[in-house]
Amino acid sequence: MPELPEVETVCRGLAAVLDGHLITRLDLRRPDLRFPLPLDLKQRVEGRRVEQVRRRAKYILIDLDDGTVIIAHLGMSGRMVVGRLGSAEPLKHDHVVFETDHGMEIRFNDPRRFGFIDLAERTTLALHPMLASLGPEPLGNEFNGPVLADRLAGKVTPIKAALLDQRIVAGLGNIYVCEALYFARLSPTRLAATIQGAKAERLVTAIRSVLSRAIAAGGSSLRDYVQTSGELGYFQHQWAVYGKEGQPCPDCNCGQGVERMIQSNRSTFYCAKKQR
Repeated sequence: MPELPEVETVCRGLAAVLDGHLITRLDLRRPDLRFPLPLDLKQRVEGRRVEQVRRRAKYILIDLDDGTVIIAHLGMSGRMVVGRLGSAEPLKHDHVVFETDHGMEIRFNDPRRFGFIDLAERTTLALHPMLASLGPEPLGNEFNGPVLADRLAGKVTPIKAALLDQRIVAGLGNIYVCEALYFARLSPTRLAATIQGAKAERLVTAIRSVLSRAIAAGGSSLRDYVQTSGELGYFQHQWAVYGKEGQPCPDCNCGQGVERMIQSNRSTFYCAKKQR
C-alpha cells in the first residue's frame, strides 16, 4: 500500500494540473471501488473548480470551490495517472477519469479495487469516519518529541506496532517505520512506552528525515505504485534496511548484516547490534 511519501508525491503531481482548473467531465466506468461511489458524485464534481489538492495521512483531498472535498485513497494497487486528454487509450482498470478545462485527464486506475472515492463537506471534513481518529502529521509543526512521547506513554506494544497505528501518528507504513527505527537506533521490539525524552526526539528526527528524503525521490515503487507522470519512485534504491535481509548494514560492523523478523504478520528489517 502506498505510504505517506507516495501519496504526497501523487498529491503534488495532481496539484500541478488541477489547482485552479475546472473539472469539466467525470467519467465513472463502474459504480464502485472498495465501496460504492457516491450516487451524486458526477453531479457534484462536474463544473466545479479545484481550489487545492492536499494530503491527510494516506488520503488525497481535493478541495472544490463550493466547499465540497473529494476524498480519495489508492488502496493496494491504485494509481492516479495524468496525461493529455485522448493521448492514451483507456485501460481496463481506469475506473474513474477526471477531465479538465485545459485538456488534461486524470485516470484513477485500480486493478484490485481496494481504493475508494468519497465526498465530504470542508466544514465537517475532520469528522469523516476515515479521518476522525488520525494522529498528527509527522511532517507537521504539531509533531515533535514531547508529542510523540505523550502518545506513546503507557503503550505496552512494540514501538514498530505503535508507529503503524494511525491514531498515534498519521501516514506511516511498514517501509518507512523500518527505516526510521534504524536511523533512530531503536529496536523494533522495544516497548513503545520506553520511547521518552531523547529517544523520542531522535525518533521524530529520523521519521522526518526518512519521509523528506523519500518524497524528494518520488516515493518507493513496490508492485503497482507510480507517480502521476507514470514514472517509478526511486527511494527504494536508498533503503538502508528494508528488504535487505542478510546484506551488510550501511553503517554498522556487526558482522551479521540486516536481519528480518515477523511482527504482526509483517516483515521487519533491522540491525540487532545498532538498534537497542
